[in-house]
Amino acid sequence: MPDPKAKIAFELNGEPVEVAFAPHKTLLEVLREDLALTGTKHGCELGECGTCTVLLDGAPVLSCLVLGLACEGRRVKTVEGLAQGSRLHPLQEAFAALGAAQCGYCTPAFLLTADALLTDNPSPGRDEIKQALSGNLCRCTGYIKIYEAVELAAARLRGERAEPTRESLYGSR
Repeated sequence: MPDPKAKIAFELNGEPVEVAFAPHKTLLEVLREDLALTGTKHGCELGECGTCTVLLDGAPVLSCLVLGLACEGRRVKTVEGLAQGSRLHPLQEAFAALGAAQCGYCTPAFLLTADALLTDNPSPGRDEIKQALSGNLCRCTGYIKIYEAVELAAARLRGERAEPTRESLYGSR
């Protein structure tokens, strides 16, 4: 009897991997169930909430809508691939510094989407940030701290000595 599993090779967070899985599985399922990378979250599984966003060849995709088989030979980046060793990515640092995550469930997807934005556009304006993140839903925040965190990380990635403003830390009073 033939093996009912498919086997593919691809680059995951900068490292080559091979994985065998049931051919009907989505990338989301392969990442979580077969590769034990649980930073990518289950959300609606209908492509509406953005919670499962990962980068595929540098572009944000909804991993609940991508078949694992479609990733053969491609580059996949998950939230686990953002930090460099023990050093957090500037986006992760900015989100933490500004309290841009409340429950944190949607945060990995926001981080990856923002990473793709800042790779393509190191100096986005607020409207460009809003547009880029518009496919990612958060039930806890009003999004302002998320936008401010992306702006802060962008400045730091450009080499500026940027610090959070009093208003972004404590709100306007």
